[in-house]
Parts: sequence; C-alpha cells; structure tokens
Amino acid sequence: MIHGSIHLIEDRCTSCMICARECPTWCIRLTSHQEQTVPAPGARPRTHNVLDTFVIDWSLCMYCGVCIEQCPTDALVWAGAHVPPADRLTDLLHGKAQLAPEEGGG
Repeated sequence: MIHGSIHLIEDRCTSCMICARECPTWCIRLTSHQEQTVPAPGARPRTHNVLDTFVIDWSLCMYCGVCIEQCPTDALVWAGAHVPPADRLTDLLHGKAQLAPEEGGG
C-alpha cells in the first residue's frame, strides 16, 4: 500500500484512545474532557468526550497504520505526502491543525 502521512478528521474523533493504546511506538497523545448534553427536553443528560489535543510525534511513527485500522469511527486516514524531515524534533510534533485534511482533500 502506498501512503503518505496520517490526517485526523476531528469531528469523527470520539477520544476513545484506541489509536494511542494500540500504537506500537506510542507516538499518539491525546487529551479530552467530558461534556453533558440533553438530547431532548425531559431526556436524561448524556455524557460524551470532547477532543482537546491530538498530537502525532512523527519522529516515533513508523507508518504502520495500526491507528487507522483500529479507529472505530474512521477519524484517522492516510492522506498527503510523507512528513518532511525537520531540523528540530519539536517540528515533528503535529497537532490538530497540521493533521487536519486540506479543504477539498482526503
């Protein structure tokens, strides 16, 4: 399979942590918080996770695709070119903004 980098489709992510737990190199870190919503008047409040941060450390990622395969909501996808080399390790930490698919893209 030919692939480039991994993109995050943020509105699909439920912060379930499966991607981070299943990653063999632990290159994914995410944080979230819980919010309550009431789906309809008189209904019981529902609690759901809201994604705060999502970071892939490309210096650790081995492009194995386990995170993509294990994601139950298809929030992670192969897209774009490989991540280019960097002069500093901190430049290889990509957050939600860098991992977002480009408009009209994958």
